[in-house]
Amino acid sequence: MSLALRASKAVQNGSCRFVAVLNPPYVDRGNYVLTLYSYWRSSAAYRVRIALNLKGLAYEQVPVHLVKDGGQQHSAAYKALNPQELLPLLVDEGHGGVKIAQSLAILEYLDEVFPETPLLPRDPLRRAQVRALALHIACDLHPLNNLRVLQYLTGELGVSEAAQDAWYQHWLHSGLAAVEAGLAPFEGGLSLGEQPGYLEACLVPQLYNARRFNCDLDAYPRILAMTARCETLQAFAQAAPEVQPDAV
Repeated sequence: MSLALRASKAVQNGSCRFVAVLNPPYVDRGNYVLTLYSYWRSSAAYRVRIALNLKGLAYEQVPVHLVKDGGQQHSAAYKALNPQELLPLLVDEGHGGVKIAQSLAILEYLDEVFPETPLLPRDPLRRAQVRALALHIACDLHPLNNLRVLQYLTGELGVSEAAQDAWYQHWLHSGLAAVEAGLAPFEGGLSLGEQPGYLEACLVPQLYNARRFNCDLDAYPRILAMTARCETLQAFAQAAPEVQPDAV
């Protein structure tokens, strides 16, 4: 399965819209009723792009720049859509234009509304293990190192870049060590046996960020092995930040 981003841009209300279309087979939902408000380097949006691709769902992507103009997520137009002023945001016109914020809530929604190609295991124990690791990444590890926290450290608190880097490295390694241990029950496989899903959609973006900050990852062989398997798949390759239409 491969994904192509249409080269043409439709401009609506001053913002560029890009349509991501999975080559057949994909879930045909008519005129792209799923819209993802995203930013190419947002880890949380990256998770949702992976999930949409794994499920073969076509979607329209609206870029929201997290830095330009003081952060376009703080604009009145976007705040009207998402009062949290965060990315990502999924709008499903096929279900009354419902708006869903928070990446893990979006993943759960996609799995329940479009159960084909599930993201979560059927077995209750394995499902709980997957959720526990994904929540640790998304709720304990990632928030301490995301853009707005790093900007506050260097901006409002006047922390040096060296101190900011030490902060990042400390919390990253603390979190990844727990994930590495938590992957032991998977015995070298993926969260759905031979298929990736909910867990990998959270893990791969976190590893992308760690590599951006030149973190030494040799202590996490299970994480590296799982990530390497995923990165060979089209669903992950086409969700990668560098291939997004708003990448700079």
